[in-house]
Amino acid sequence: MKIAVVGMGYVGLANAALLAQEEHVMTLDRDQAKVDAVNQHRSPIVDPMLEDFLHNRPLKMLATLDSTEAYVNAAFVIIATPTDYDAESGRFDTQSVESVIQDVRAVNQTAMLVIKSTVPVGFTERMRRVFDYQDIIFAPEFLREGQALYDNLYPSRIVIGGQTERAKLFSDLMQRCAFKKGVPVLHTGPTEAEAIKLFSNTYLAMRVAYFNELDSYAESHGLDTRQIIEGVGLDPRIGNHYNNPSFGYGGYCLPKDTKQLLANYSDVPQTLIRAVVDSNRTRKDFIADAILKRQPQRVGIYRLIMKAGSDNFRTSSVQGIMKRLKAKGVEVVVYEPVLKAANFFNSRVINDLEEFKRICDVVVANRLTDEINDILPKIYTRDLYSKD
Repeated sequence: MKIAVVGMGYVGLANAALLAQEEHVMTLDRDQAKVDAVNQHRSPIVDPMLEDFLHNRPLKMLATLDSTEAYVNAAFVIIATPTDYDAESGRFDTQSVESVIQDVRAVNQTAMLVIKSTVPVGFTERMRRVFDYQDIIFAPEFLREGQALYDNLYPSRIVIGGQTERAKLFSDLMQRCAFKKGVPVLHTGPTEAEAIKLFSNTYLAMRVAYFNELDSYAESHGLDTRQIIEGVGLDPRIGNHYNNPSFGYGGYCLPKDTKQLLANYSDVPQTLIRAVVDSNRTRKDFIADAILKRQPQRVGIYRLIMKAGSDNFRTSSVQGIMKRLKAKGVEVVVYEPVLKAANFFNSRVINDLEEFKRICDVVVANRLTDEINDILPKIYTRDLYSKD
């Protein structure tokens, strides 16, 4: 069986590597460097397990720039293109997904189209009507940055927004390729699956926001945040997980997914979803004010990435902190090894870690690591547990 995967980001590559254990997978991307990397058995993104998989596993996987080559004779086409949040429209920009559907339909009339890109609630049903084609399903991803392949090999659940025999064939394939056995599988309508994705990520954002606001209260009143969190977490209904304070929820998914869910509430009464979105801005304001109280002349940003083992810093929460500090006239410099440029949004990039530590009055770190333990008096962080 041939499977095409469109988009070689975290979602696309993780799915491609998973399925290429058993089926012939052709990945499609517009980036020549990514195509070359995959064909040379290298990962174009930072994911240790994915890097090992591509290099050492006998995968049936090729990459191409040619869409016709990818789509022809494919039984399934997995769509994993970016759907960034458009602030002007207040919704995801789904043009890339719609373009792929149109292109596939032009050369392959029988492929089942599996949307992995996060989309607004109701999008898949609308695509079925627009293209007069029912074999379009939505199958949400629940992946962590830097652990995308692991989360496909050991999934918490498999949700398929389709209830036909072909949809069940796809879920069987996902189960068969996973290392974890007995994975819960849920077949729903496509619109329900879209809602599952957005509500899941908004719940995670809400939990992050809750512990961040707990931390804001504790810091403001000179209380021990760790003691409060540990006491709260001993309640088994709450649990002692996903509770490490941060500068706000960030990364590629949570900020845009919460805003999209809020947009889907345009005709439904709500207060909680709006509060989750607003709380992230409030937390960044609080963190920036706390840093400014130290009256620094030069602030260093230690790492833009949100999570250890990742190279993705899109919409990372610390960027919001940077903007607030610069607006107050504070010089901000950045240490981020994954950056190749000399500047990042008009902030100087320092490649030498020792120089970076020496020249900064305050070093802002969303997450602590051993390499900055020697300058603890300079560091501002809310990291309590050294985990994501």
